[in-house]
Amino acid sequence: MNKLLAFGLMLFSGLVVAQTPAPELLQIIDKSTKYVVNTPKGPIEITRVMTPCAKNKGWLQPLIPIKGVVPVDEIDVLNALNDKDSIVVDMRVVDDRVKGTIPGSIGIPYTEVAMRMDELGCKKPAAGSTQWDCSKAKKVYAFCNGPVCPQSPMAMAAMTRDGFPATKIYYYRGGMLDWDALGLTTVKGEF
Repeated sequence: MNKLLAFGLMLFSGLVVAQTPAPELLQIIDKSTKYVVNTPKGPIEITRVMTPCAKNKGWLQPLIPIKGVVPVDEIDVLNALNDKDSIVVDMRVVDDRVKGTIPGSIGIPYTEVAMRMDELGCKKPAAGSTQWDCSKAKKVYAFCNGPVCPQSPMAMAAMTRDGFPATKIYYYRGGMLDWDALGLTTVKGEF
């Protein structure tokens, strides 16, 4: 009986292991990295497993992706939603935005933001110039899927390259992952 029970537990544990997602190397910015921490009990490798909470692929983004960008949290985003000098921008692709976004945010996909800076308070560049006039730009609160999403950091790089001041960009790194995890209201079907 004990052998049968032990065999059953071994089979069951094998099923549990088989259903657990395999860990992958920790990706920081755009590089896969083996990250080992020395603890009193010996070295431990830090990996990332795609759990239901950490569902989106990508790589860990820095808190300040571009020098001068200001990191913000949910309270800052909430206050920005009612600030006439600010605009909260969902920089995710439309397919993600329609599934749920922050109420009051506007959608400008990261691949389009450099062409649509007029919606952020900038004036189109003069003929032959690549630099926008962003002297009257709004404060932009940018977000995407969460701490491992590269979409808004890529958009910020394009914005600053084309003349948008980094000091007017506020990065909500937590994005929709943290917003949803906190149970904050979302709206669906927004383009």
